[in-house]
Order: sequence, then C-alpha cells, then structure tokens
Amino acid sequence: MIVVTGGAGFIGSAFVWKLNAEGIDDIVIVDRLGSSGKWKNLVNRRYADFLHKDLFLQMILGDRVPFPVESLVHMGACSATTETDADYLMGNNFHYSCRVAEWALRHGVRLIYASSAATYGDGSQGFDDDETGINDLRPINMYGYSKQLFDQWCLRHGIQKQAAGIKFFNVFGPNEYHKGDMSSVIYKAFHQIRETGRVRLFQSHRPDYGDGEQRRDFVYVKDCVDVMWWLMENSDKNGIFNVGTGRSRTWNDLISAVFSARGMEPQIDYISMPDNLQAQYQYYTEAKMDKLRNQGCPVFFKPLEETVRDYVVNYLNAHEAHL
Repeated sequence: MIVVTGGAGFIGSAFVWKLNAEGIDDIVIVDRLGSSGKWKNLVNRRYADFLHKDLFLQMILGDRVPFPVESLVHMGACSATTETDADYLMGNNFHYSCRVAEWALRHGVRLIYASSAATYGDGSQGFDDDETGINDLRPINMYGYSKQLFDQWCLRHGIQKQAAGIKFFNVFGPNEYHKGDMSSVIYKAFHQIRETGRVRLFQSHRPDYGDGEQRRDFVYVKDCVDVMWWLMENSDKNGIFNVGTGRSRTWNDLISAVFSARGMEPQIDYISMPDNLQAQYQYYTEAKMDKLRNQGCPVFFKPLEETVRDYVVNYLNAHEAHL
C-alpha cells in the first residue's frame, strides 16, 4: 500500500493522479477535508481508503497501522506562507512530520516528503540544495521555518538514509483551486482576465527590479509528480532535492503566457504591495538542479509557455478542471 498524506491537497492529489496513470490504486489517502473544496480533487481518483489525519497519527503513535505500507509520501502540511499561528505550524508541519518520519524509519518504509523553497528565505544564501549548508538558511516566514526545522530534524536523526525531501519551488497547475489566496498567480490571472480583461501585479519596491520583473522558478505540477514517481521507484536516491525548472522567469513572462493561451494581448496594472508582505517578499528564486540531475533523474521540465498553455486550455478553460 502507498500512503499519501495531504492526498486531497494540490500536489498530493496530483501524485495520486500519477499513481493511477501508472496503474496503481492500492493507495490510502490521509487528509482533513473540512469544509473546503479539496474533496473535488478526489472525485476522478482511484484509491483504497481515506483516513482523517488525526486517525492516522493515532495509528502510527500506537504502532497500529492495519495494512502493509510500501511507501509513505508525506505532502500533508499547511502551505500558507502568510499563516501567523506559529503554534499551529509547529504542531501541524513540524511535530506531525517528525512522528510520520519516525514511524517510517522504524519500519523501513520509503519516505518522500515535501520541503519548500521557502526555506531559502530572501535568497541571499543562494538556492543550493547541498545539505551541508542547510544550517545557514534563514527563512523569512513561519511556513518556511517549519519546513526548515523538519529538514534539519531529518538530517540529525538519519532519516535521509531512506528518505527524499523535495524543496518545491513555485508549483502551479490543476487541483490547486481550493487554496484561495495561496493559489498560483496563473489561476488568479485567468479569472481576472475573464472578469476584466486585465491582470494586477505587485509593483516592485526595489530599484534593481522593474515592475513585474521580479523573478520566480515556476514549475508545473505534472513535472513535479514525475520527479516524485522517479524518487519512489528509485529508493536509493536519498537526500534533499530542489524541484524547479532551474530557470527563473519574470511575473511579466508568466502573465504574458496566460494572455497568449487565451489569444489576447497582455494588459497589466501594477499595484502597491501590502506592507505586511514587503518584509517577506522574495524577488528572485531559481532552483539549482545539479544534484537531482547528477542522481540520474530523467524528468524534463517543460518550458513555461507550454505548461501554462496546457493548464489554461485543458483545465481552467475546460469543462473538467480537475486531474
């Protein structure tokens, strides 16, 4: 059995889609659905069972998981970079992950877990996934710090001997619709264009970046789950890995790609960035991808324009928007 925590969420449900495409449905999904629209991510999927995250935690704490587990893919976490409840993030993102990892290590279960590019903070230390430099990183929001803590914990406890941690960069694509303010700018831009014909982007508050020229490593969720599948199939590939395209692009590039996918010329309005975001805003991210490539990962990260078109045309603009 393959357990996917956060399996109703964005990347988790996309990975279940990938497993189904590979002919696998012996899957247990662990999540908390609440009153969000996450349940819609499961409608098209095949899986054996669904467990509430609290019930699964009780199972592993009591060492009473009632089924054999081949791999544990831990995507469950609060991913809101604006979350201000530090106690909640400590419990949900850090301590829960520690208990999951301890159980996997004790039972010799392959563990793949989600870290984040948010651990790199303002980028002043670069974006190198060399584990020897992990203690030099300084996240600038509590979400990134919770992920940093777990990466450090895994290294201290030897979890990386049988685990792969993934530092996801700016992931976008189908099944992100429940994320609200944390959904990608592509998703937000699509709806702004449909409603007004225009898109709003934050102005730059640094003289070395023009408006809309802030840069991110935008990566498509379909490419991300291909990497996850490869890591699950190659259990000797352990450690912490960046997952991005390795090429940063501007917000203006991104929005132009959305307009192009809709057959329109770009119309962009630049608005002031809220004060509470300015202190934790990343102006540049770009994944250093040598480590994953040197391990032999064959995944080709498709160009931004191609992936944006697939997302817009085949999902956002289609009758069935979910994977």
